[in-house]
Amino acid sequence: MHATDWLQFALFLGALTLITKPLGLYLLQVLDPAGRTWLDPVLKPLEKLTYKLLGVDPRREQDWKQYTCAMLAFSLAGVVFTYAILRLQGVLPFNPQGLPGLSHHLAFNTAVSFMTNTNWQSYGGESTVSYFSQMVGLTFHNFTSAAAGIGIAAALVRGISNRKTNFQVRSPNAHDGSPNPTNLEVRFTLGNFWADLVRCTYYLLLPICVVFAIFLVSQGMIQNFDPYTKVKTLEGAEQVIAQGPMASQIPIKMLGTNGGGFMNANAAHPFENPTPLSNFFQMLAILAIGSGLTYYLGRMVKNQAHGWAVWAAMMVLFVGAAVTCAHFEAGERVFQLVPETATTEPTSLETRFTLDGNMEGKETRFGTFGSSLFATVTTAASCGAVNAMHDSFTPIGGLVPLFLMQLGEVVIGGVGAGLYGMLVFVVLAVFIAGLMVGRTPEYLGKKIQAKEVKLAMLSLLVLTASILGFTAWACVSDWGVVGLNNAGPHGLSEMLYAYSSTTGNNGSAFAGLTANTPWYNTTLGFAMLIGRFLMIVPVMALAGSFAAKQAAPAGPGTFPVHGATFTILLIGTVLLIGALNFLPALALGPIVEHFLMGKGGLF
Repeated sequence: MHATDWLQFALFLGALTLITKPLGLYLLQVLDPAGRTWLDPVLKPLEKLTYKLLGVDPRREQDWKQYTCAMLAFSLAGVVFTYAILRLQGVLPFNPQGLPGLSHHLAFNTAVSFMTNTNWQSYGGESTVSYFSQMVGLTFHNFTSAAAGIGIAAALVRGISNRKTNFQVRSPNAHDGSPNPTNLEVRFTLGNFWADLVRCTYYLLLPICVVFAIFLVSQGMIQNFDPYTKVKTLEGAEQVIAQGPMASQIPIKMLGTNGGGFMNANAAHPFENPTPLSNFFQMLAILAIGSGLTYYLGRMVKNQAHGWAVWAAMMVLFVGAAVTCAHFEAGERVFQLVPETATTEPTSLETRFTLDGNMEGKETRFGTFGSSLFATVTTAASCGAVNAMHDSFTPIGGLVPLFLMQLGEVVIGGVGAGLYGMLVFVVLAVFIAGLMVGRTPEYLGKKIQAKEVKLAMLSLLVLTASILGFTAWACVSDWGVVGLNNAGPHGLSEMLYAYSSTTGNNGSAFAGLTANTPWYNTTLGFAMLIGRFLMIVPVMALAGSFAAKQAAPAGPGTFPVHGATFTILLIGTVLLIGALNFLPALALGPIVEHFLMGKGGLF
């Protein structure tokens, strides 16, 4: 890493740190249905109209089951809506290229992908999906899936913070018409899903995206509805240059940690990512809301030091991952076979270093560090946008984004998903600390018992089972190996990366894998559903369990959830669980590939 690389890294970390508190404070206003923002005069009438059209009362709070059911119902309706658009895009407007509807398995994969905030793409954006499909079918989910993720995180934090409204209703066996029923039930509520969804979309995501889009246009990003342009190259061949409403789509792609590219080359394409400055702010947008949510956590639980401790654990893991990836990409050697004569087989190996390291699959305007940092950012969050091809990274350079996804993308993480994923690890870390001192563990005054530990472990084990189970199935199936671009350990890495990315709702890929087949589209689609909803349901049950607990004052034996000791324990818990789950698979993929290269003299 050169001095300019360290300067860019320092500027990035500094900018992310500076926006964390202001965003956290704004999130407090947005996620409070009664909160007031400076956008109220403009957006409040629209918010009220939306509630009226939906037929919901935003003041009526929901318990964890009602909140979860509302989220699931909304997601199901959204995936059907997008599936229909993709299948019928050939007869819908804003399709200047006359693109036909997608096949049933590709439409299923794509609709599920965007609904789950994964944005995995088994297709080339500019050659497969119309402008209408991009703007309506896909961008709709870019906003709503991000808002839903933030809402889930807020619901968990409300449960932990003891923010509950205890309201009484008649129990099922008390509807006897008595004016004073004696049988009552108490429900512990976590907010209202519809209010969180609407307020996050209107007051947070939309305003920032409007400003961000104007900035990207100033950097040279295109925004039009023109048909594709055909030009003659200097050699006399014909080249087709894609057009489209790009600047309006990219901001939410990054801010909502969606990652689905308008172009097949994603953020490596000069239209999607024109300059190093646009590259810098796109990376910053990916981590902005996830970082701000840690400050929101501290304010909600009335322990700001705890919020900063969680943020510090995320940042330590992030910095370590970024430096590791950049080190191996910048230190790549380039080799030339030097035969003794032009007619004989090579007998010696000449080793050279390049100034810029491993530049295969990277854009020269970003270089190895800019590409390595982007790869770390996009997989630390559940974004999946790429400005370089991860399939061309060195074995250890490619292991970093792969392992970050397998950790559950809790290193800052996706909007909402990063925080509630990290809070699962917080519960486990506090539980481990309690075992070490021989007392019932407490988290912010609430006892962690068997139920909470089981729910936390369930949310992690379903991810592990999906990643390793689907990868194992693909390894021994004809449909799995036929899509590989590489044999051996790198081929295993391609399959492992695909199911890690989809289960983790990331969406990036080792691009050597050909995934647009019925089997891959279907299994990857189910992996996305498992990674999104079979994790969210235990998390919401955990939120409901915490909400029902009464907080007790901290005693002399209570483990403090702030400071260096807690941060180190949290980092160790994240790494230990990740290593235990995935080290054997990683050893057969990128790690053995690294040593095989070393045996051949490459390292």
